[in-house]
Amino acid sequence: MKRTFAAIAVAAAALTAAGAQAQNYPTRAITMIVPFAAGGPTDVIARIVGENMSKTLGQQIIIENVAGAGGTTGITRGAQAQADGYTIMMGHMGTHAAAPALYPKLRYDPAKDFSPIGMAAGTAILIAARKDYPAKDLKEFIARLKTEQDKANEAHAGVGSVSFTTCTMFNVMIGIKPTRVPYTGTGPVVNDMIGGKVDYVCDQIVNLVTQIQGGNIRAYAIATPERSSALPDVPTTKEAGLPDYQVSAWNAVFAPKSTPPAIVAKLNDALVKALDDPATKKRLLDLGAVLPQGNERTSAWLGDYVVQEVARWTPILKAGGVVAPE
Repeated sequence: MKRTFAAIAVAAAALTAAGAQAQNYPTRAITMIVPFAAGGPTDVIARIVGENMSKTLGQQIIIENVAGAGGTTGITRGAQAQADGYTIMMGHMGTHAAAPALYPKLRYDPAKDFSPIGMAAGTAILIAARKDYPAKDLKEFIARLKTEQDKANEAHAGVGSVSFTTCTMFNVMIGIKPTRVPYTGTGPVVNDMIGGKVDYVCDQIVNLVTQIQGGNIRAYAIATPERSSALPDVPTTKEAGLPDYQVSAWNAVFAPKSTPPAIVAKLNDALVKALDDPATKKRLLDLGAVLPQGNERTSAWLGDYVVQEVARWTPILKAGGVVAPE
């Protein structure tokens, strides 16, 4: 009995200490791991929301870029961090949806090894081609790809990148197997598309909008329910004849598994306040970002969404027949 009472006392003391820790949180700077290089869309979104979250939390959020293996290197590090709220990460469609199908030896489970905090922002996907590609609209573009797929080449920023996964979906959906040309990043892809060296790409609006506005690249459709104010003349995929191609390169904040619920709630509150801040909201919308609304801002919704996204992407990527190199 004495041992039982002692065990209960120890457990109660631990819970009290954890509660006090959560109540006082945060008392020092927080590190947010971004699993990609500085300057990319996920990094930009993390810095914008992190700056405002810092004001609410009263402590600085420091961005740490840990790139590698399609973002899985940084997320693996984050998953293994202490679950005290001082290391969080900006996860992504690739790291938390596509990765299980692409990396057979993935060292984390997107649905089980994290405490979801909340959705930050999605970036719309465009189907775009070199400016002189001989097709006037998406239907004609698809028809030409189907008849000339042995000649067509599609550019992407590497296995596991957004451009790779979203074009895998596009190619599988329309039933083609073009030549896929890998690059080390989006910049070289855009340069070669402007130079006419590659035919088409599927990528985030933030990476392509300037060149499309300047007439250097041609956009056939945007994979969102509504047109973007950044490119109002570009039809949606539904308008253009491919309604099932709906995809967003979403970015969301996660903490390591077993992070105390009270800390998760504080981080979620700070994220929601950042998304409601007029200046922060404008900066995100100017990027062409799509912001979560209503229930989409909750931690529970994000947890369910990750499960759905893994289930969605796994068969698509397996149908594409590609796995990432070890």
